This record gives sequence, C-alpha cells and structure tokens, in this order.
Amino acid sequence: MAKFAHDEVVPFRQSELDKKEQVAQMFNTIAFRYDFLNRFLSAGIDKGWRKKAINQLKDLNPKLILDVATGTGDVAIMTYNHLHPEKIIGIDISEGMLEYGNKKLENLHLNQVIELQKGDSETIQFADEHFDAVTVAFGVRNFQHLEKGLAEMQRVLKSGGKLVVLEFSKPTFGPAQVFYKFYMNVIGPSISKLFGSNKAAYQYLNDSVQAFPEGQTFLNLMNEAGFTQTYLKKLSLGICTIYCGSKP
Repeated sequence: MAKFAHDEVVPFRQSELDKKEQVAQMFNTIAFRYDFLNRFLSAGIDKGWRKKAINQLKDLNPKLILDVATGTGDVAIMTYNHLHPEKIIGIDISEGMLEYGNKKLENLHLNQVIELQKGDSETIQFADEHFDAVTVAFGVRNFQHLEKGLAEMQRVLKSGGKLVVLEFSKPTFGPAQVFYKFYMNVIGPSISKLFGSNKAAYQYLNDSVQAFPEGQTFLNLMNEAGFTQTYLKKLSLGICTIYCGSKP
C-alpha cells in the first residue's frame, strides 16, 4: 500500500503513539470547544460548505447513510435536516467528540434517527453493500492509511451508492493564496491561542492540509479504490473541495 506525506503528519511529533491514536487523543482534548472554533475560525462559512456537500446526495435520496469521522455529529444532523433519510450512523475514533455529539442529539431529539458510535474508518464494522451513501467531512486527512479508508468506504456502499468527501485544500488563485497562507500561519494560530485551544491541534490542521494529496490526485485514489463517476467541486476560491464518487 502506497505511502503519502499526509500519512506521516501527526499532531504530537514526540509521541510514540501512532497517528490514529494521536488524532483520537487530540480530538478528545478539544471536543468541548470544537464546534465553536469551527464557526469562529471560518466566520461561519463552514456551514455553507457542509450544505453544498450534502446537496450532492439530493438526487440519490438515500435512506441509510454512514457519516465517517462524524466528530460531534454536525454533518449527520445537517444531512438529516436536509435529506430526511430513515437512519444515519456516525462513526468516530474520538470518544470525547462522540460524547459531545450525543448530547447535541439528545437536545435536538434526534437520537432515534441518528446513532453515533465509536468506529475506525479503516476497519468499518458493517457488512458489504450496507449503506446507500457515505459522507466524510474534514476527516480523510486524519486517516492513517488513506487508501485503506477509501477501500473500506467503497466496500460498505451499496451498488449505485455515493461517497461525498468534504476536505480543506489549498487555493491556487494568487490573492487568495497569499491571504490563505497568512491566515493559516499567523491569524488562525493567534485566534486559537486566544481561546486557549490546543496549539498542536492547530499546527496539525495546517500541516495536514499542506501534505494532503488533493485535487486530481485524490480523485485518482478514489478511482483506484473502485469508485466511478468521480468529480470535484472547489469552494471559496479553493479553500475547500468536495469530492464525489459512485460505486458501480
């Protein structure tokens, strides 16, 4: 299995834990302020990104959806509100994020239609051909073995099912590129520090975005994992990208 630079990017470089364990530890630490920082650091734009990603499933009208790297359940909740499937199952390796997510579901009375459980994207504990659609927002960068994660998501999809991935990317347009670098290297870390967020977590965000095999390279990986009809949509001048593929 091929190695990518992104596979080697970890939150805590001095730690002896592997990437998967470090990522879980990092998100456990920041779970209680994760949603707030998402909204604040993106000025709320991330909500629009999520909605556009979910809209890629409208024509499919999926009944059973798997949300990988579900975190606090943001995408699962938004997907239910927009598409009204019969059931959404969200999996994540961070118990802290899941605990916070379950509290949100209780407050919204969505426990019966959205179920959050601990799960690993690289060994998904569901049978082949189980889900109508799979979503993953800002999570594939955290996969320890990217190809393995893609293969697993393809495995659990039903024939004709669709994968929708939402992930950060690097803008290529001149002015946007300059602002993006300044924000990621100067503004973002300063704001994050102001709110007492984990400095290593923000540095990991930046490093993992820089190392991620984005654009056509990622589509090629999806194709190799067995997805067809793959395409991408760049958002906000390339700061974020939607990747889609179907299972034949």
